[in-house]
Amino acid sequence: MATTIYLILQLVVVILLAPLANGVIDKIKALTQKRTGPPVLQMYFDLYKLMRKTAVVSDVSSWIFRVTPYIVFGTALVAALLVPVTVRVLPEGIPGDMIMLFYILALGRFFMCLAALDTGSAFGGMGSSREVMISSLIEPSVIVVIFTLGLVSKSTSVFVMMESVARHGASFIGPVTILLFLSMLIILIAETSRIPIDDPSTHLELTMVHEAMILEYSGRHLALMELGAVIKQMMLMTLMVNLFLPLESFVTLTGLAGVAVSLLIYIGKMLLLTVIIALIEVNTVKVRFFSISNLAALSFILAFLGFMQYFVLGRS
Repeated sequence: MATTIYLILQLVVVILLAPLANGVIDKIKALTQKRTGPPVLQMYFDLYKLMRKTAVVSDVSSWIFRVTPYIVFGTALVAALLVPVTVRVLPEGIPGDMIMLFYILALGRFFMCLAALDTGSAFGGMGSSREVMISSLIEPSVIVVIFTLGLVSKSTSVFVMMESVARHGASFIGPVTILLFLSMLIILIAETSRIPIDDPSTHLELTMVHEAMILEYSGRHLALMELGAVIKQMMLMTLMVNLFLPLESFVTLTGLAGVAVSLLIYIGKMLLLTVIIALIEVNTVKVRFFSISNLAALSFILAFLGFMQYFVLGRS
């Protein structure tokens, strides 16, 4: 029964709120620039419009191009099911840990790069080669963050990690988790193709990364690719707020009331993180492509310092 409730809760929250998080980021960016900007719900309208349109498929493409939107959407959704929005409702018997989580996302990225190459487009090939380079640069940081969090919580299971964070509460916050949070913030920006690594709103072909890979998609295929991207972003944001902002320990209510309050706290933490992401994008510019390695190096240094700090402060 707990597993059924968990799956329903995860699917409803992730699918319904993922486009909203993207809309909130865009709205905050517009307000800080003294613009009206698009409505917060604009992405819902765009997805609805795209779902009603027929996908146009190139004659030179293979089955890879056709199945990739469903794989990208499916892998993002499966990965999101491994990251609970609240520890008040946890499943029974769903296997998976942080390593499996990121490699599920890597499967979606692999097919996206293949699909970009499948049509023979120059921009698709350029975008996929850049995406592979960025992911390879950021992967060492991901590995160090995963194993450091595993050492702190004594497990690489996402559920065990979040239970450990919720149990310790504010005492979980320290030099180690602060360094890991900063490293994870850079990983989030890289994995979701946001400024300063990529610009999701750009129309300049020579600077695109993620947008160049989905340039040939249209209709419902494009809708699935866009929805998969925002679900992935939502999942990574959920991972960050639930691992590094342990506020659920202050909830003393039980039952449905406790779940409701926990979800409200979760939404508040997500709003805080969207503000941070929006402010980063407003106050920075897209870096030169060959400068991305500097950001990746900074992320790895922060993660490694957190790893070393764990041993300096002790293993308690």
